Amino acid sequence: MSDAATLKTLWAARYREGAAPGGLPDEAMLRHLLAHRSVRAYRPDPVAERVLEGAVAAAQSASTSSNLQVWSVVAVEDAGRRARLAELAGGQAHIRQAPLFLAWLVDLSRLARLGAERSHATEGLDYLETFLVGVVDAALAAQNAAAFLEAQGLGIVYIGGLRNHPEQVARELGLPDRCMAVFGMCVGHPDTDRPAAIKPRLPQSVVLHRERYDIAGEDEAIGRYDGIDEAFQREQGLAPRAWSDAMVRRVAGPQSLSGRDRLREALDALGFALR
Repeated sequence: MSDAATLKTLWAARYREGAAPGGLPDEAMLRHLLAHRSVRAYRPDPVAERVLEGAVAAAQSASTSSNLQVWSVVAVEDAGRRARLAELAGGQAHIRQAPLFLAWLVDLSRLARLGAERSHATEGLDYLETFLVGVVDAALAAQNAAAFLEAQGLGIVYIGGLRNHPEQVARELGLPDRCMAVFGMCVGHPDTDRPAAIKPRLPQSVVLHRERYDIAGEDEAIGRYDGIDEAFQREQGLAPRAWSDAMVRRVAGPQSLSGRDRLREALDALGFALR
């Protein structure tokens, strides 16, 4: 299959409506990114150390606000620790199965230590802005790493369940104050006997606004997407559902947040003042 044909195939898998626009720049990179899928079944083969080092180099090449670099990552290969993290994240079996698990951290502790060593005030660490910078930086770094890892033929899936029990995760990983695991990432060689599929996304007309935010046509576009998502669910042997209904239920109230409704309390316990 030609590069152009591959791009069209991947675009169709991602959106399932309309044709890929012609003349897209840097098609090789776009093909690579469009091919992303969440992998939850892995072979036991370990991830090579050089690949992990490359992933961290890719992560550190992401943008970071004011060069603060207020993130870190913990690489977990020990089977027992992965099993304990799997339970803390809601019993997700793929955390046990993946040979490498990466815990991505908001890490304000490094600057706090530097300030203490230099007898220099670091009150700016206690503000919500700095915590938010850490979350953004960690996400940018992780996505760079994910793109690199997938380019090596590996599969990944993000794990938000690390926020279910932040204090216990912090103890398991030996995190200092002002350091929190914001999400995890399973990494491994995909099990080809249980292949993952490309999940359709919302139409660009719903997420791309020009000049000003505009919801004209949103209901119709989401209605079409509900049908696309329901078809995907059936293809995967999952319970059919309308995406819009499922997502509204996901944010219905604290009971739908898997314990993360107490995140503010957990942040206090982990040393984040968040003024």
